[in-house]
Amino acid sequence: MAETVQALDTIPRLLARNVARHGSKTAYREKEFGIWQSWTWSEAAQEIEAMACGMIALGLQPGESVAIIGRNRPSLYWSMVATQMCGAIPVPLYQDAVATEMAYVLEHCGARFVVAGDQEQVDKVIEVQETVTGIDQILYVDKRGLRKYDHTQLNAVADVIAEGRAGVQRLKPELDKRVSALSGDSTCVMLYTSGTTGKPKGVVLSNRNIIETSKNTVDFDDLRSGEEVLAYLPMGWVGDFIFSIGQAMWTGFCVNCPESSSTLQTDLREIGPTYFFAPPRIFEVHLTEVMIRMEDSGRFKKWLFDHYMAHAKKVGPKMLDGEPVGFGDRLKYALGNILIYGPLKNTLGFTRIRVGYTAGEAIGPEIFDFYRSLGINLKQLYGQTEASVFITQQPDGQVRGDTVGVPSPGVELKIADSGEVFYRSPGVFVEYFKNPESTASTKDSEGWVATGDAGFIEEGTGHLRIIDRAKDVGKMADGSLFAPKFVENKLKFFPNILEAVVLGNGRDRCTAFLNIDLTAVGNWAERNNIAYSSYQELAGHPQVLDTLQSHVEEVNASVAQDPMLGGCQVHRFIVLHKQLDADDGEMTRTLKVRRPVIEEKFSDLIAALYDGRSEISTETEVTYEDGRKGKIAATLEVRDAAVQPIATQQQVAAE
Repeated sequence: MAETVQALDTIPRLLARNVARHGSKTAYREKEFGIWQSWTWSEAAQEIEAMACGMIALGLQPGESVAIIGRNRPSLYWSMVATQMCGAIPVPLYQDAVATEMAYVLEHCGARFVVAGDQEQVDKVIEVQETVTGIDQILYVDKRGLRKYDHTQLNAVADVIAEGRAGVQRLKPELDKRVSALSGDSTCVMLYTSGTTGKPKGVVLSNRNIIETSKNTVDFDDLRSGEEVLAYLPMGWVGDFIFSIGQAMWTGFCVNCPESSSTLQTDLREIGPTYFFAPPRIFEVHLTEVMIRMEDSGRFKKWLFDHYMAHAKKVGPKMLDGEPVGFGDRLKYALGNILIYGPLKNTLGFTRIRVGYTAGEAIGPEIFDFYRSLGINLKQLYGQTEASVFITQQPDGQVRGDTVGVPSPGVELKIADSGEVFYRSPGVFVEYFKNPESTASTKDSEGWVATGDAGFIEEGTGHLRIIDRAKDVGKMADGSLFAPKFVENKLKFFPNILEAVVLGNGRDRCTAFLNIDLTAVGNWAERNNIAYSSYQELAGHPQVLDTLQSHVEEVNASVAQDPMLGGCQVHRFIVLHKQLDADDGEMTRTLKVRRPVIEEKFSDLIAALYDGRSEISTETEVTYEDGRKGKIAATLEVRDAAVQPIATQQQVAAE
């Protein structure tokens, strides 16, 4: 009988299918103490079933929420499936969330159980119990440091699994009953939005949302059971859930968990994933590291790199898309692959990638083209938590840096008169938990969802182009278009610039805040024997400011070539004395800038950018790693940047 989504309409049923079909195939790997440990689908299913029985023994009831907090580990992914088998709702959280952020989500979702990765996460949960009511059980994976804790409400996951195994005869009938009661409409997961404009919202996604989206997108890219993925992204993010649970369960491919963030690059090289996702920030960091190494290399090696990368930029994307390329160019590219591209991909861990995606924010076209020129099949997708990730994807052969692709299978798009993008699909969320007003304002009665992004669909190609967040797109004082993300992405292409915030809505000109990349700029300082004692001192160094000014002016020259957005050139800028930080509320946990917070927090700096001052003294509150608050004071230089005449449509057409 043909396999259908209806026959496999829940994650536990997909697990049972994978045991029957791929029982002896490796399903999960985890690196611990430098050694990779593996579990087959059959072994993983046994662990999950025993964990579910143990949770039932502890009193977990259908419909209750189970919060999951920690780094990517097979046991935490298993706890999500075990929770579903119990008829309860998994709620993964961001592991780097501070206790106050965690408290809001735990209280809002009403979690009775929490599965924590280690002592750090247990400590945060215990701290929030002073204000959060209803947490009855805390399960933990790593026992280190927890031996002397009060275990009245604490249980090791290993002990819960052992309890489940010991009581399987007694508990299995109840578990089977709960699994049988699940359907495509049952809640698969609840994920909280990053909260760029307010409190995070709990997005309820059903089994149907996740499974149909997984099936459609797996078919789109011809993903197979032999794929290898590296699960390193935050477990509280919808992307990790769709890749490491949804698509992994649908295809039966292997999920690999690194040992820690510090060993990520080594683990990435050892696994050599064939299917890979990373937000733009990851690709920016990798590119910065490459450029730093090249600056440190000898003159001949640097020349060789520049020479062959220039050729790769010219022909690499064409070869990747199957376009005709001359024999001489192919031969030179093959030589470049031996000397430069191959070793570089191996260093990055990207040698085996068949399909790679980036999303979350727009990636700078220059960064995107760099990776594709190496022969890496990197594509863009556009999505949201509310869509079970996928709204658009780029088909092979139609990959471009200036679009986010065509509608994913099963997705419909429309553009409102205001320019806002709307979609509907099988992946559209059920509701915002305990928030019917926001649900109604986001999703209409026909299932159309407002994305909050402004864009348009190209005639002829059907590709979607995103201009910016709809709330961020505005008008300059002269009526020209203001789209800050377009300029910010160009600025972040430079390894020295980690973050950029462009200002100017309703004003006569654009200005910007910049953050230096401490790794790149610190390396430059070391090469030039420039001493510095802090981030603040390095960010204000005259030579650093000169370098960043040249970057801004180079971006201005590029922006000026776009008749529609040429008015967004940066006239003045300040290099901030601190990095924008999620702990300070300036960014979300997914590293998206919170513009309203920044505009309020740095209002004195914004005033200086527009009133002609050449410097300003300021004091800013910061949060230290241990949670303490403090203040840092600085006198910042305000720099002017040269701008260029805006190209006309006729000039662009002539080129």
